[in-house]
Formats: sequence, C-alpha cells, structure tokens
Amino acid sequence: MDPSKSASILFFIALSLLHTVTQGFEESTGARIVTQEQEHAHEVHCSRERSKAAWDIIEEYLMPFVEQEQYQISSKCRLHQDNDLFRDQERHKIHVDINEWRCGYCKKSFRAEKFLDRHFDNRHYNLLNTSHSKCLADLCGALHCDYVKNSKSPKSKCNPAAVARNRHLCESLADSCFPISQGSSASRLHELFLRQFCDAHSCSGKRKPFPREGKKRTSVFYLAISILTLMLLPIFYLIVYLYQSEMRKGKQELRRISQVGRKTKPS
Repeated sequence: MDPSKSASILFFIALSLLHTVTQGFEESTGARIVTQEQEHAHEVHCSRERSKAAWDIIEEYLMPFVEQEQYQISSKCRLHQDNDLFRDQERHKIHVDINEWRCGYCKKSFRAEKFLDRHFDNRHYNLLNTSHSKCLADLCGALHCDYVKNSKSPKSKCNPAAVARNRHLCESLADSCFPISQGSSASRLHELFLRQFCDAHSCSGKRKPFPREGKKRTSVFYLAISILTLMLLPIFYLIVYLYQSEMRKGKQELRRISQVGRKTKPS
C-alpha cells in the first residue's frame, strides 16, 4: 500500500477517535451540568430557622397588641403573614405528639420537626411561592432574632454600623406597617413598635427589646396561677373543715363538763 494513503487513513482514524472522545466528554459534561442544575433548582436562599424565629417574635411581641387594637395589617407590610415564604408550609405542620410530626400535604410522619423541615425542602419545595413571598429572615436584624436565640445575652461587641442599619430597617417597618396617617390605632401601634423593637437598637445597652413583653407570657403566668389556686383550694377547704370540726368537738366537751359540774353542785 502507498505510504501516503496509509498515512491518510491513519490520520482520518485519529480524527474520528478524537471527535468521538470529545463528543463523549461534552455530553458527559453537559449531563453533569444539567444534573447539577436540577439538584440546585429548588434551592431557596432564605433561612427557614431564622424566618421561624422572626415569625415567633412577631406573633408573641406584636400581634397581641395588633389584635387588641383590632388593626388590619396591610399585605404590603413585610410583617404580614402572606409575605413569609414558609408560612404555608408552617401551617401544614401537624404536631401529633412529642415525638411525632406529620406533613399536612402527604401525611407522612417524622420523629422531630427538623426532619419534617428537610422533607418540605426535598419533597414540597415546588409549593413555595418564591415569586411573591419574601424572606422573613431578612428582618431578623430589626426584630432581635439573635437576642432571643442567644438566651437574651449578647455575646459579641456592639457594631455601630450594624446597629444603625437595623434601627433604620426597624423604623421603616414602623412607618410602612403602621402609618400615622391611618388613624389613632395605627398611631398607637407605630409608637408601640418603636418602643418595643426600635429603641433597643443602640450600643448604650440602656434599653432592652420587648419592654411591654407579650400577652402569651402573661397568659401563661395567669394559667400557672389558676392551676396553683385550684390545687390549693381543696387543701384550704380541708383545713377550714378540720378547724370547724375541732371547734365543734371543743364546744361539745365544754357542754359536757359544764353539765357534769351542775349535777355535782350541792343543793
């Protein structure tokens, strides 16, 4: 065979092998990229844990006063429940027992709430309304989430820039959620929000968050007092009953003594 023809054949074979290898590499790379995209397609850049902490603070330290004023928070307010990305999933948590949590969507059971949260992230991420709902965790700085999570003891040095930023966010929430122009109820809630949340954003440490506490804690206190009263009430009545019984016995004995004394008295 002509050497030039042999060389041409070998060249074409090498080109074919190179094209096959390159195509396979591109296909595998493309498949890997698609797989990665599918894996990360449902990632939500919003902390469920901090969103829950923010909502717990709103529910305990703000909503009792909003309900007392019979005020309707606008859906444009970032504190509104519809603006919580995870609110619908939180509503579908069923706490059956101390070691049993159930998914309200598919009724699957879990031993702890954290496993149910993972289930939501993996199986029901498509139910999150990422287009309209916002991340409530973004308000944690204004709402003092870290103060509550760290057992109310600050562990880091005060950062004036961060404090100023959180105070500005806090005051903007007060202005947008409780506009003074909306009437007396809105004005009172505006003032309360500033006192309850915003005034504590200071490096002086003179003011603490939630000075007016919340009605949940008050109701728990009254519940404890009521239970204690119900427990002590029967004991109190028992003591009164025994005391009255002893008094009656004492009177009867005195009567017997006085009657015996009259009989023995000389005529």
